[in-house]
Amino acid sequence: MVEFNADQPLYTIGVVAELLGVHPETLRVWERNGLIKPARSHKQRLYSNNDLRRLRFINKMIEEKGLNLAGVKQVIHLYPCWWVQNCEGGHFREGQPVNYAKPCWKEDGAYCILIEDKADYCNSCEHCPKRSV
Repeated sequence: MVEFNADQPLYTIGVVAELLGVHPETLRVWERNGLIKPARSHKQRLYSNNDLRRLRFINKMIEEKGLNLAGVKQVIHLYPCWWVQNCEGGHFREGQPVNYAKPCWKEDGAYCILIEDKADYCNSCEHCPKRSV
């Protein structure tokens, strides 16, 4: 059985722009501002499923929360897992406190889990034994 790799580059800029309902130039602007790093193949941008999740999160911050690119950049810096490959995402776990002010970028409806010392890190990122960068 073939394992699914959510970080495998699959989609062209045109496909991603259509899926998000934005212009391809918007994606280029987000890339120039360091919000996303698509893979390249023969000078063509290729986006993975996780890139698509990141882009949806960026779009949500802009459209629903009213942030500008500088604001989005600040929010992204609060997520140490933003660039982690194969990040499992945040999950609501019974009995663990969650940070409702910090929605998980990867999973809609999930929030970062607060670890014991109340540091504001995503449960599956900095402290995950499966972490791969």
